[in-house]
Amino acid sequence: MVITDLLPYVFFVFGLVIGSFLNVCIYRIPRGESVVFPPSHCPGCSRRIAARDLIPVLSYLRLKGRCRFCGSKISPIYPFIELLTGLLFAAVYLRFGHTVLLYKVLFLVPVLIIVTFIDLRHYIIPDKLTVFALAGGVILNIYTRDLTLFSSLLGLISAGAFLLLIAIVSKGGMGGGDIKFAAVIGLFLGWPQGLFAVFLSCMLAGMAGLVLLLTRVKGRKDAIPFGPFLCIGALAAIWRGEEILTWYLRGAWF
Repeated sequence: MVITDLLPYVFFVFGLVIGSFLNVCIYRIPRGESVVFPPSHCPGCSRRIAARDLIPVLSYLRLKGRCRFCGSKISPIYPFIELLTGLLFAAVYLRFGHTVLLYKVLFLVPVLIIVTFIDLRHYIIPDKLTVFALAGGVILNIYTRDLTLFSSLLGLISAGAFLLLIAIVSKGGMGGGDIKFAAVIGLFLGWPQGLFAVFLSCMLAGMAGLVLLLTRVKGRKDAIPFGPFLCIGALAAIWRGEEILTWYLRGAWF
């Protein structure tokens, strides 16, 4: 087995480690806490978690989902996010290989995961995350040179304006955080993939909302976080954006 055959596994393990840090971000950012200090600790008893208990997934299984000190239950969402990040990192490597886009997508994926789970829990997309993603997008677009400046700006403006229009028409049916983050996705993907990602997000959200209404899980006046759909739309556009767009346009006209 050559070294390149092992790289997907290396990226998977790297993703597990990053996923562990993402758990910290998801828990602390909405609370206005630092993601660096204090070190990881149990929310129940505030005892510092030892390094041996911070091994992604394995520590959770070894401790049977409970704190070593106070026995309080640890949510299974923690190992889930670690596994999700690991799998996505491996998939990103397999999809993009040794290209400059690899670094761009490896930066964006953790941001999408953080936004998804914060929005699911708190119904917000923190501005600091959007600003961080915006800065990273500008730097990476300059470094990778996969998009022209015009494409990046048009993607930003069109994606943000599309959601802003929906917010105006629906009279507040779309949050400001969603609009700003959609613009950042447009910057990352450029034109027309950025706008298509947001359009796809709206389609997915509409279908999900209809299912939730029909199953009476949600009522007409209940809020549904849009951030996760933005993130799914962005991933779909990154992975197979051109193919999906071509398929959709052919279906729309023929």
